[in-house]
Amino acid sequence: MGLNLKDLVIREKTNLEAFSTKVIAIDAYNAIYQFLASIRGPDGLQLTDSEGRITSHLSGLLYRNINFLSLGIKPVYVFDGKPPSLKTAEIERRKQIKKDATVKYEKAIADGNMEDARKFAQQTTSMKDGMVKDSKEFLMLFGIPYIEAPSEGEATAAHLTNTGIAYASASQDYDSILCGAKRLVRNFTSSGRRKIPNRNTYIDVLPEVIETQKVLEAIGLTREELVDVGILIGTDFNPNGFERIGPKTAMKMIKQHSRLEDIPQVQKQLQEIDFQQIREIFLNPKVANVEKIEFGKVDYDGITDYLVRDRSFSEDRVQSTLNRLKKALEKKSQNLDQWF
Repeated sequence: MGLNLKDLVIREKTNLEAFSTKVIAIDAYNAIYQFLASIRGPDGLQLTDSEGRITSHLSGLLYRNINFLSLGIKPVYVFDGKPPSLKTAEIERRKQIKKDATVKYEKAIADGNMEDARKFAQQTTSMKDGMVKDSKEFLMLFGIPYIEAPSEGEATAAHLTNTGIAYASASQDYDSILCGAKRLVRNFTSSGRRKIPNRNTYIDVLPEVIETQKVLEAIGLTREELVDVGILIGTDFNPNGFERIGPKTAMKMIKQHSRLEDIPQVQKQLQEIDFQQIREIFLNPKVANVEKIEFGKVDYDGITDYLVRDRSFSEDRVQSTLNRLKKALEKKSQNLDQWF
């Protein structure tokens, strides 16, 4: 579900080149789900190897990280740990959506409606056993570090921006703002040309930077008050939110009363959720304490062996992609040498 702060935040469009030399802490599960949902065949099915194992996530990690490294961007992937117990209802809600989408996908296939089939297939996306392990092994071959968060990955990613280790956290969800990230980058792992559903039209999707302090100053709220706005709208820890309260109404209520406990209209619904614990999840989240991040060298042979021999990727395509990275890194090295 994620938090719907779209109408309240200030989003500044930019490009990937703007993040050159910067460390970006990526919400790994969020990125991998994007790859699994979007990288599919015409029938909506995900890419697989000769043994039937899904490879869409590996394809996404390959091309996206080649792009990052070629531009001098330093990605760090942060993986979720154990979710808070309050997230159980949201997890069950997502499972039901996938079940419903599966039924709709099968009907669309039977009707020969490939446009709808692909749309519903994307909604069935889930992380299978082994995908996280695959992703971590693959990142190591690129020399890209990853971090195991004790709980929500975006909370640790946000924490890294506050310790100065990362310039920004990257996710499609706005939750990073409530977790206190200095900067959130959206569309970071999904920028590029995208087809509009049910239309033969494409749009350019650009990265968007959201500066948390600018947002708070623009809307006239503190971070604590914004967390209460989030609870009113609905978060992963109270997915239904409060009845008939959208972002603008929630902000108006908090501006008038400062905190949830003082809003007369929501007192009955407030008794039905553990809002204090939800506040704690955002304001004092469990995070990994990271003092230093080290990047390794790209193992070109290792990547080729892994993808071609083990996962049935086209050797020509893998080699041409890796050659593009080699040339980009060599050019950056030559330009750096000119300064000495």
